[in-house]
Amino acid sequence: MKLTTFLVLALVGVLAGRVAVASAAADTVATPKIFIHTGFENASPMNWRIDSAGRVIGSMVYDHERFSPNRAVNHYHFRVEAARGTEVTIILENFDNIWNGRLASDLSEKSRYVVSFDHKKWESRPVVPLPGRRVFIQFKMEAPFAYVASVEPYRISDLDKMLARIKQSKIASVTTIGKTSEGRSLEIVRIGNENAPKRLFLRARAHAFEAGGNWTVEGLVQKLLSNDEDARRYLKTYCVYILPMANKDGVAHGKTRFNANGYDLNRKWDKPADSLIAPENYYLEQWLHRMIKDRKKPDLALDIHNDAGGNLHISRPDGDISAYLSDMEKLDMLLRKHTWFTEGSTKPSFRNPGTLGEGLMERFGVHAAVYELNYEWIAGLKKAPLAEDWLSLGKNLGEVFYNYFK
Repeated sequence: MKLTTFLVLALVGVLAGRVAVASAAADTVATPKIFIHTGFENASPMNWRIDSAGRVIGSMVYDHERFSPNRAVNHYHFRVEAARGTEVTIILENFDNIWNGRLASDLSEKSRYVVSFDHKKWESRPVVPLPGRRVFIQFKMEAPFAYVASVEPYRISDLDKMLARIKQSKIASVTTIGKTSEGRSLEIVRIGNENAPKRLFLRARAHAFEAGGNWTVEGLVQKLLSNDEDARRYLKTYCVYILPMANKDGVAHGKTRFNANGYDLNRKWDKPADSLIAPENYYLEQWLHRMIKDRKKPDLALDIHNDAGGNLHISRPDGDISAYLSDMEKLDMLLRKHTWFTEGSTKPSFRNPGTLGEGLMERFGVHAAVYELNYEWIAGLKKAPLAEDWLSLGKNLGEVFYNYFK
């Protein structure tokens, strides 16, 4: 081989090596300093990446309604893992919710998130809504991990702890009435004497996102089981029945609204439930039928939810409902007197067919309403809600119901 040919080949080899090194360098991706963990109880399904500025971009996964364009994302709950002192910036997207064919995002200037650096003590902080229905969150790591959520979480494990305490009480019981779409147990909690003059029924967590209902129910349970003078006075007047977590599957999977079959458990109560698509409603209906057969029909029922309004939703079905409206006016007054409730009731023209409140009225003759708790702001306390606020509400509801039944 001639020397010139050898030199040319050598030079080509060197250049090829440099190109290969440069190409490898161009393909190298820096290891992110932040990890988002979503593999735990009630964590929200989401996809995430770290952008070139080091920000977490989280794409929420919608909760879809069966045979409908409706989709929802209100729930987010995830763990941030990074070194203590790290400045974390998170942008969450996919809040283009659809309700009845229209965009219906709940993001506003009042939107909040909660953060905890030990998964026990939570702090509420404001979010910054961004164009395109996105959420901007920023904080400094005070520990190697931080839990971030839209509302202070209440999980199935929290419910199990409450049920264990109830089972130890001599004045209470826990009865399994059926199973959810995925086979989780559905419990009815009874507190008090079944032969008390009045009966109260409460349902919570029909929508998986709405943890405020569970905290409120737990507050009431704590009060009634305290055996103090007030609790004994209450339970001489009424017995309480509670379905504490209607949508267990949705809670387990960190969803927002629908059950595992894409069914809204607060709709279509104007007709019998489908036992295959909505077993959560079917088994509750069967329990109600048994209660009525045994002459133990509830005298009042409340379905406890979360929204951005915080009203007492009083439906007005056809027929003579003057006695019902009088009772609801009394309930509204007592909520204002004995709790921090100030938002008020829905307008006289309000009608919401298919909700549990209206369905129990029309089909079962039970005076019922949907009680929404504002998950962004408690006007009566002038603060964003945390679990302690809903627990206090629940404890004070005992006095509300006592005076309602008097």
